Amino acid sequence: MKVIVLGAGIIGTASAWFLRQAGHEVIVIDRQPGAAQETSFANGCQISVSHAEPWANPSAPLKVLKWLGQEDAPLLYRFRPEWLQWKWALHFLRECTPARTAHNIRQIVALAEYSRQTLQGLRADTGIEYDCLTRGILHFYTDQKEFEEAQPAAQLMRELGCPRETISADKVLELEPALETMRGRIVGGDFTDNDESGDIYQFTTGLARKCAEAGVEFRFNTNITRLLTVGSGAAAKVTAVEVIDEQGRHQTLHADAFVVALGSFSTPLLKPLGIDLMIYPGKGYSATYQVTDPTTAPSVSLTDDGYKLVISRLGDRLRVAGTCELNGYTRELNQTRCEAITRRTRELFPNACDYDAPQYWTGLRPLTPSNIPYVGKSRYGNLFLNTGHGTLGWTMGCGSGRAIADIIDGRQPEVNFAFHGMV
Repeated sequence: MKVIVLGAGIIGTASAWFLRQAGHEVIVIDRQPGAAQETSFANGCQISVSHAEPWANPSAPLKVLKWLGQEDAPLLYRFRPEWLQWKWALHFLRECTPARTAHNIRQIVALAEYSRQTLQGLRADTGIEYDCLTRGILHFYTDQKEFEEAQPAAQLMRELGCPRETISADKVLELEPALETMRGRIVGGDFTDNDESGDIYQFTTGLARKCAEAGVEFRFNTNITRLLTVGSGAAAKVTAVEVIDEQGRHQTLHADAFVVALGSFSTPLLKPLGIDLMIYPGKGYSATYQVTDPTTAPSVSLTDDGYKLVISRLGDRLRVAGTCELNGYTRELNQTRCEAITRRTRELFPNACDYDAPQYWTGLRPLTPSNIPYVGKSRYGNLFLNTGHGTLGWTMGCGSGRAIADIIDGRQPEVNFAFHGMV
């Protein structure tokens, strides 16, 4: 079967890999000059199965209200005159109940754990190098109330089989001595020793090379304009995708099946087909610093709860990512938010890095209100969804790619997850 995958981030590339391994002819289309050039380029780099709580939780509404108008707030909601943003916000509020939060955590953990196991298998099979560290993830708190409010989620994670251990402030410092500057301010933490970190860009580009060696065709610098369909109701299907190639030529590419893995840009592509995805772009930021003193830089991947930042050591670099701005599809860097990341990182590790030459980046995370992605069938018989992974694209990417390949082949994936369009 010929399958066209739309998007060459971690989701699309992993989908292409597993489809090719299943024997399909695969073409991947992306508007960028290479794989992982957008949201998969410079994120927080954590494989955070046991720390993957949804943004929507009982404490979220009051926090969002408190942060309104605060330019460097962890979550900044900029009101825009667009129906999708307001509808998304209403759905987000609905997901903030304790029952919905617990349900969403179960879904997220199931797919995330499956994906981590898949990534580990891929790593062993392919030998891709990507600055991987398997030293766990340490989540630290500097606010006693937030530490206490986080415990029900941590307990649920443990009930789901995640070895997420609640630890004292002293244990936090024992696990990561580089946090010594915060002694007296840290009130506790959570630690999971089997979570991981690694450079998503290096992994995705390495996997894309393996895909190409296996026969996958990549068409970069190619803009997708629309999907062509025939039929209606149960007989509806996609026949082709229209694109503009790197020479500016209009082309129509036919296939037997299509996978939409375009992140935030999946929504406008599919809307003309009557598929209204509840995905809104969340502009996330990151900063990458050169490590100048390895002895004072962290070696365990960290989550700073108070500032909603994740911190990962990538060889001789330190990646710090986080914050979210709901402001449409704009990708302009907000200097205030960039400087807030550097200010906090310098506070945590004052002598670890060169803070005068940060590499700032921003990408559009495809956020669903629940943080649960769309993975599975659409109402068109040969059109499949693999999108909406939000802040967890790296955590869920390999498993989602493996699962969509199974679904296209008519198999039930080996994970207890509510796949879209499946009964």
